[in-house]
Amino acid sequence: MPSGLRRDLGTIESYATLIGILIGAGIFKVTGDAWQLTGPSVILGYFVLAPAILATSVAYSVFLSTPLGREPGGEYTHISRTFGGTGIAFVGAWLKIISYIGALAYLSVAGADYIVQLFGRGSVMPFAVGMLIVFFAIHVAGVRWFGRIQVWMCIVLGASIVVLVVPGLFAIKPAHYHPFFTHGLRGFVASLPPLFFAYAGFESLAQAAGEVRDSTRRLPRIFIIGISATTVIYLLMSVVAFGVLPGERLRTSAAPMADAGAQYLPLGAAMFVTIGAIMAVTTSLNGTMLVPSRIGIMLAEDGLAPRWLGRISERTGTPIIGLTLTLAVALALLLSGQIALALNIAVQALVVLYLIHSLALLLLPRWNPELFRSITVAIPAGVQRVMAVLSIAAMIALLAQMSLATLKLMLFWSALGAVVYLVAHRRTARRVEDAEKT
Repeated sequence: MPSGLRRDLGTIESYATLIGILIGAGIFKVTGDAWQLTGPSVILGYFVLAPAILATSVAYSVFLSTPLGREPGGEYTHISRTFGGTGIAFVGAWLKIISYIGALAYLSVAGADYIVQLFGRGSVMPFAVGMLIVFFAIHVAGVRWFGRIQVWMCIVLGASIVVLVVPGLFAIKPAHYHPFFTHGLRGFVASLPPLFFAYAGFESLAQAAGEVRDSTRRLPRIFIIGISATTVIYLLMSVVAFGVLPGERLRTSAAPMADAGAQYLPLGAAMFVTIGAIMAVTTSLNGTMLVPSRIGIMLAEDGLAPRWLGRISERTGTPIIGLTLTLAVALALLLSGQIALALNIAVQALVVLYLIHSLALLLLPRWNPELFRSITVAIPAGVQRVMAVLSIAAMIALLAQMSLATLKLMLFWSALGAVVYLVAHRRTARRVEDAEKT
């Protein structure tokens, strides 16, 4: 494991990281957009996607139960060590970094929308910039602060969900669920990729493996339990949202869950739900900020990025340079209004990465028997293979819904990543040759 990282995260912080990043902009922002494609059957969409996500999480649970579960590289490390090469893994990591930085900019705007609604005035951009800077400072201060703040924000988020859901179940108007499918099977299928955004990012916890105590034992279990709990929360929240507020209102709302709660909650409670929505976005933003710099650490370890990118501060135990670069690019996207440049491929890039990761699990026994024998999680080998196949099939089905414009954009970014990899790989090979000569 890269020296300098501190194992300051425990079980509670790990659950807060996983659940916090899942119950973020997805359920609070894209629910209304998906309604336009399929109507109230969005509720069913969350349920249909859950088995695919659980199957995909099995691959992470398996790899994290091996010695690789002590390192912060996530899929990059798992894929490269399975296939014995870094090319495919690098391009996947490249796409992930781009999508996560785009997500940072998007989440800052989403959070700012709720803050403006809470105060009833103000400009979105200053709040968005401020959120990015505040969470950058938290990460620079140390992963212990990241974990503590994530836990407290999740507590507020959990309380707000209870306030939203429990009384909301008694305020449902069944007429709002009709028609359940507004555009038939085709519309329902088309809604799945945007709804997948609600689940995308669950794997972020893998990047914290180098900073979680007893990570090879704790993280595999946390993935399964955390995703299952999140699925239940998604279902309850979407049932209430569509039951109390017409879909057209949800689609046009900048703060859909807060508007839904305002239909049946007293003013104070409705404001608390808005605060909870802010917590949902900020817990997601907090977890997203962690990812690019940790991938950078492993790329630097493998000689595919400058060594300074993976440098870890002795004082704080954090990759300050990597975090600073993450902030700079996210701010550039935000201030230039070019968030879509990275965000348009965010979900599709992660789907491709999940597909390759599950393929690595399927091929692991043959391609890296030694690593396969080091698995400690209690998931039978047959179940592992079935889950890998299910995940691969689901990811292919989601990619089949990709638009031509998005495909072209992803191919462009992938080609750019391949060029960056070839340059970095050649430089590393030359450095090794020079060292051998001397």
